[in-house]
Amino acid sequence: MSKKIRVSELPDFDPAEYLRDADDIAGYLSAVLEEDDPDALIEALGTIARARGMTEIARHSGLAREALYRSLREGAAPRFDTVMRVLRALGVHLVVEPNGPRAAEG
Repeated sequence: MSKKIRVSELPDFDPAEYLRDADDIAGYLSAVLEEDDPDALIEALGTIARARGMTEIARHSGLAREALYRSLREGAAPRFDTVMRVLRALGVHLVVEPNGPRAAEG
């Protein structure tokens, strides 16, 4: 008989442990953006900043470390320029692509 595993016994998963370089970060952010959830994007940026080091990201973005923590905490709604500064500090940028054929051209 196989041993049952309880969810509470599983180790916590921290995506920050797997974000080693800009390619990992870009892939992670691309997957999060496909979810079309602004809160998930902010959470992902916080995870990535944690992986890289909040102090380093704050320095490269020109934001105070406390402001960075505040901007990337759960439920935060940072300004677009803050998001762009963080992305730049992480060494990535957003790319816009069409969704596919438009239903109605107009």
